[in-house]
Amino acid sequence: MTGDRRGQLPAVTALLDLADVQEAVRRHGHGPVVANIRDVLAGARAALDGAVASGPSSSAVPDAATLAALALAALERRMRATLRPVINATGVLLHTNLGRAPLSARAIEHAAAAGGTTNLEIDLDTGRRGGRERAARDALVRLTGAEAALLVNNCAAALMLTLHAHAQGQPVAISRGELVEIGGSFRIPEIVAASGARLMEVGTTNRTHADDYREAVAAGARAILRVHPSNYRVEGFTAQATDAELARIARDAGVPFIHDVGSGMLPGAATFLTSHLPELRDEPRVDEAARLADLVVFSGDKLLGGPQVGVIVGRADLVEVCARAPFARALRIDKLHLAAMEATLSSHERGELAELPLFAMASVPTGTLQERAAAIAGRCGGTPVAMEAVLGGGSLPGLSIASYGIALPGDAEVTARRLRTGDPAVIGRIEDARLLLDLRTVPQEHDELLVAAVLRAGADGH
Repeated sequence: MTGDRRGQLPAVTALLDLADVQEAVRRHGHGPVVANIRDVLAGARAALDGAVASGPSSSAVPDAATLAALALAALERRMRATLRPVINATGVLLHTNLGRAPLSARAIEHAAAAGGTTNLEIDLDTGRRGGRERAARDALVRLTGAEAALLVNNCAAALMLTLHAHAQGQPVAISRGELVEIGGSFRIPEIVAASGARLMEVGTTNRTHADDYREAVAAGARAILRVHPSNYRVEGFTAQATDAELARIARDAGVPFIHDVGSGMLPGAATFLTSHLPELRDEPRVDEAARLADLVVFSGDKLLGGPQVGVIVGRADLVEVCARAPFARALRIDKLHLAAMEATLSSHERGELAELPLFAMASVPTGTLQERAAAIAGRCGGTPVAMEAVLGGGSLPGLSIASYGIALPGDAEVTARRLRTGDPAVIGRIEDARLLLDLRTVPQEHDELLVAAVLRAGADGH
């Protein structure tokens, strides 16, 4: 009997003959469609076996149309699981789960052009091999005042390469108050260990003095590391040695002073952002750090507003040691990130920071957001409300940015899911059982898309 019921299931070829399935083959390819059909048929066979094992069953064997619908629905879910555009209505400007800093139109254009054959490592004037990062390195030198620069995958990679090149097998002095976790359970002690260096903790969580570092280098520390705690604050009874003190101690001891400033705020960005967000004056600037530290590492996709890269700037001889380390090749960036970084640095050099979405989001007047919120709410039934956005990306904890958006009616969890699984996907945030869509992180040109998505989500609930 089991064999009879299993034998009633249609063959793969029967499902492939259906018009909807043929259309799916044209859109997604023969292989993915067949794979999903086979998965569905396998599930149907298992269900029939289970029905027989549990006793007589009168349930009908699913027909070809039903099985095809199940297979195509599974296929659509799998295709939608790949990377796709999302409207960020969370109010988090640098949202790690949503890719941190959105790229500028210029950066996207440059990255797309670099997708083909490029002059990545050839000098077109001489026809000889050229440096792959020369333009970006030169721009970073001009922007930071450092002697040299090097680009790698991300800031963690930059720090790991720097320690590997200059302190492998040797102790590195760092304050206990700077043993940070930077997200995803990735911690500074683990990065130090992975680099081959040895951690030498100095001071305490809340107070570390210059003498603590002097004692460390006297005890054999071969580098001094400062890590900016960008994702938390320690307040109250605190003390820390100044950068100038650490630079002097390192110079006197003949060891490098390495400063991980994290977010990578360049001088022009500091001027632009602090005019809108005065609290940013406490964020370390790369150019100021580079005047004192021998090596400075930072991210490209935070306050620099570019792609995910890690940057090392500093003394030319020390940067060159990093560049020549075999480890450096494993961490270098590809041509797409390099092209996007060159375009982003061009915006900084030209002073056109509003080209970068991060800076555009941060500088929109709250009144403009309020007007947009009223217009959107009038079309989709929400309520305009004042909100507080945050910078995010592990930068400036506790800093809030005045914003405006809309609160949507109905069950917040249900509506959030409908928006999240729509096309385009919209991600908001839930507060006090209300679904909020913060417009500070939504470009104005996406307002029509947002309205359409909200109306679809409401229609799906009826």
